[in-house]
Amino acid sequence: MTENDSYSKIAQRFRGYLPVIIDVETGGFNHEKDALLEIAAVYLRMNDEGLLEIDSHHYFNVHPFEGANLDPASLKFTGIDPHDPLRRAVDEAKALTEIFQSIRRAIKNNDCSRAVLVGHNAAFDLAFVNAAADRCKIKRNPFHPFTAFDTASLAGLVYGQTVLSTACEAAGIPFDKANAHNALYDGNVTAELFCMMVNRWKTLGGLN
Repeated sequence: MTENDSYSKIAQRFRGYLPVIIDVETGGFNHEKDALLEIAAVYLRMNDEGLLEIDSHHYFNVHPFEGANLDPASLKFTGIDPHDPLRRAVDEAKALTEIFQSIRRAIKNNDCSRAVLVGHNAAFDLAFVNAAADRCKIKRNPFHPFTAFDTASLAGLVYGQTVLSTACEAAGIPFDKANAHNALYDGNVTAELFCMMVNRWKTLGGLN
């Protein structure tokens, strides 16, 4: 199989969409008012057997935007100190611009027309990404504006579990709760879970 064959297969598998796993950590639940504090994007590829696997990732700690709300309960839950200089945080515009540029390259390389966000409770992540893009006046958002693949719903169907840690446990994916609520860690295990479910469907004789 050539590289182009592999690209065409992932495009065909998802109707021209490229699935990109996104995880965000935030200063609350309100995507319009609460700060975006971390964002991770995990990219996939399709191997010679037609199975999805993790390819690479992008990750940023993010400065709260001017006037952003920071809910103390959310910060306690995630363990994030937004003012810690060791975070080496960047502005929202830089984080999103670099991630979006990388996603657009992946879309082109995989012969896809657009990206579709994959997330655990994906509506939450998509809302924060779209709100941040609007704040930064980024017009070329590579994601479909409302379609997303939700691994919580898929895991409920496949494993009877909707919480990320218990869904991973049911799937046989190691989950370290000490590292949870970090965008890159959660993004990677969400990517593993998504790949496992899609690949399992294929091996059971589903869509090839």
